Amino acid sequence: YFFHVAMVPGHKNFINNNHRIERSDPLYHQKEWFVHAHKQKWYMQSADGGQYRLVADYIPAAHHTNKDVIIAHGFMNKKESMGAYACLFHQLGYNVLVPDARAHGQSQGRFIGYGYPERLDQRKWAEQLIHKNGSRSRIALFGVSMGGATMMMTSGVHLPKQVKVIIEDCGYTSLNDEIEYEAGYLYHLPAIPRFPLVQMLSLINRFANGFFFSQCSSINALHHNYRPTLFIHGKADHFVPTRMVYQNFRASQGPKELWVVPKAKHAKSFQTEPRAYKQHVKAFLDEYMK
Repeated sequence: YFFHVAMVPGHKNFINNNHRIERSDPLYHQKEWFVHAHKQKWYMQSADGGQYRLVADYIPAAHHTNKDVIIAHGFMNKKESMGAYACLFHQLGYNVLVPDARAHGQSQGRFIGYGYPERLDQRKWAEQLIHKNGSRSRIALFGVSMGGATMMMTSGVHLPKQVKVIIEDCGYTSLNDEIEYEAGYLYHLPAIPRFPLVQMLSLINRFANGFFFSQCSSINALHHNYRPTLFIHGKADHFVPTRMVYQNFRASQGPKELWVVPKAKHAKSFQTEPRAYKQHVKAFLDEYMK
């Protein structure tokens, strides 16, 4: 039961997948822009021997540029849910690539990878951008929630030199930590049943999905990350607890910045402080994407 809840794509009661755009939304205009933006459809075979076909939307910048961004969405979301972020980067002059992660949206896949297999998919997307826009490309990696963790894990693999910076918003420290936390937060399980339950889930996942939970670690990857990284997290995040961002921040080895957004809940930092969010992202990119 718990493996199905955690690892098999489908409706999750604890996730709000209502993507209807409300006029009261502070990001209404950004989301509407994405709906009507002219998008190119990109396709790619997954990095594990081409087992799955993956799909992405590509929106070129208004003016020719060598600056690109890859945007990664969260758990049981899809590329359309990242419209406001796509608009933000497009306004900053970037070519925008927004993929559906494996087992999400239009992309194929049997199980959710929480960033571990997807880290290699992100490298392939970066290689596609370089093939499209040339060797002088300068690529930023950006992700929210599971997407943020995905980009942190991507930082630990050998990447093209064109990948310059990473921005992660409310990503977790590791799948092991997050699953154990959610077992307590959502199901109110005390520590004694939680530990063996998570270990059993990890073993099942190893046979079904190809990796142990302990391998799926942002912290382990960040120990090998020397790229400039901006960490963003909501102060009122109770889904990926705010304490995790401090652990991730300490683990990263390169230039780094941290912004904890007061009163922001999980994945709501942009919605809570839209102007300040854009200013923080722009200042960071201006500093490290010169």
